[in-house]
Amino acid sequence: MIRETETLYLTIRENQQDDRKQARRRLLEAALTGKGISLADAAIARGLVVRERENSIFSDAWIPLAVIFLVAGFLAERNGPLLALGATLLLIVWVSTFWKNLSLVGVTYERSFDRTHVFPGEPVELTVTVANDKFLPLTWLRFRDELPVAPESESKISQTASAITGKYTLLNTFSLHGHQISRRKTTLRFPTRGYYQLGPVSYQSGDLFTLFTVERSHKYIDTLVVYPQIWPLEELGLPAKEPFGDITARRHLFTDPIKTRGIRDYQPEDRFRDIHWKATARRGNLQTKIYDPSSGMTMALFLNVATFAKHWMGFDPELLERAVSVTASAANYGIQQRWGVGVYANGSVPSSDQSIRVAPGRSPEQLSHILEALAAVTEFATGSIEQMMVRQSPMLPWGATMVLVTAVVTEEMVVTLLRLKEAGRRVVVISLSPEPPPTSLQNILSYHIPSDLPAFQKAGQTRSTTESALSAVPTPQPAEIVPRSANADTPRV
Repeated sequence: MIRETETLYLTIRENQQDDRKQARRRLLEAALTGKGISLADAAIARGLVVRERENSIFSDAWIPLAVIFLVAGFLAERNGPLLALGATLLLIVWVSTFWKNLSLVGVTYERSFDRTHVFPGEPVELTVTVANDKFLPLTWLRFRDELPVAPESESKISQTASAITGKYTLLNTFSLHGHQISRRKTTLRFPTRGYYQLGPVSYQSGDLFTLFTVERSHKYIDTLVVYPQIWPLEELGLPAKEPFGDITARRHLFTDPIKTRGIRDYQPEDRFRDIHWKATARRGNLQTKIYDPSSGMTMALFLNVATFAKHWMGFDPELLERAVSVTASAANYGIQQRWGVGVYANGSVPSSDQSIRVAPGRSPEQLSHILEALAAVTEFATGSIEQMMVRQSPMLPWGATMVLVTAVVTEEMVVTLLRLKEAGRRVVVISLSPEPPPTSLQNILSYHIPSDLPAFQKAGQTRSTTESALSAVPTPQPAEIVPRSANADTPRV
C-alpha cells in the first residue's frame, strides 16, 4: 500500500544573477505603479530561501471520473444528471486550480513597531499589516509568525511556556476582499535584556472549496533590542558623590573646551588657543579661559561575564544579569557627569566569538551605543578579563579610571589590579561576589554589592527605577535601529 505524502516543490535556478535582476526590475515597477510587492520577486531579489509546499485532498481519479460521467451521459441519450455531475467536477477542479495558483499572488505581510529599543518590562506595540493586492478575494489566509515571547493578551500558561522555551507562534487568520488591507495590533513585553529576533513567517491559503492548500515560508526577520536595567548608584549602595575616586587632585590634567568656568591672567604654560580675546581687550592684558575640568574625566568599564572562578563550572544567570545592570548603571552615571565613558566585556557578541568593545567617547549617542553593547552580552567568555584590561590599558588616556565589575574576584585579577595600580593607573573594583573583596585590595578603591540589596528585589518596578536613573541624562533619546522591514533592501512578505 502506497501512502500519499505531501509534495515538496523545489525550484533550482541555473542563472540566479539574471533572475535577481529581473526580480528587482519587477519590484521597481511595482513600487512606481503603487502595486503590491510580490513575495516571489522579493525573495528572489534578496536571495532569501522560500519554501513552498502544497497539501491537497484532490484525487487524480476525479478527472477520469468526470470524463466517465460525461461519456455515460452522452451514451445514455444525454442524461442530464450525469452530464451535470461530470461538468461540475471538471468546473470545480478548474476553478480550484486557478484559485490556488493565484491565492498567494500579491499577498504582503509586514511588521512594524512603535519602538525597537526598550528596557525590560516596557511594552512594545507590534502592528501586523496584511494586504491582498489583487482582484481575486481570499476566503481564508493564515499566517504563523515566530515570536520570542507571547503577547500580553495571551493566557498565563502561554506566557509561561514561551518564557521557558523562548518561542511562541503567533497565529493570524484573515478573510480579505480584493485590494483590501487589514491591520492587527498586539503588545509584547520582554522580561530580560537581550537581542530578540522575530521570524521567520509562514503563511498558507487555498481555493474556495479548500481542495488545495499552498504554504510558503519566508526568512523575514526583525530585531528588537532590550537594554539592561539601570539603577541609580544610591540604590546600589555606592556613594552619590565621587563614587569612583577623588578627581580634584587631577583636575588640572583634564579640561572641557565647551564648558568655560571663568578667566584668569595668562601664564607661560597656557595654550595660545585658550586665550580669551574679548576679556583681553577689556582688561588690557592677556586673559586665559578656565574650563570645567570634571567633564574631562574618562572612565573605562570592564565587565567580567564569568560568574565562577573556572569557566567549566558553568554560570549563574541571575548574577550575570546583575553584573550587566551594574555596569550599565555606572555608565549612565558617567554620562550624566559628562565623562568620556567606554565599556569592555569579555563576553561574546551573539553568533560571534568577538568580545565587546566600545571605546570611550562623549557623543550624544554614547549611552545608546553602550546599552546596545551590554544588551548583546552573552555568558560565553572569550578570554580572561585581566588579560583584556592589560591589553586595553595602553590604549586608554593616562588619567582614565579603570572600573572592574565582576561577580568573582580571583587571585589573577588581584595581581593584575595591583600591577595596574603600581603603574599609576586609577583602578576601581565593584564586586558582586557573596564575599567581600579580599584584603589584598585594601590599597584599591573597592565596593561590594551584595545580592540582598532592595534594588535587586524590586520585581515589577523595572520601569520606574530605569526612568529615575535616566531622568538627568543630558542626551537625546537613544538612537533607534531601523527594523529590517523598513529598509529598502528588505522585502515584505
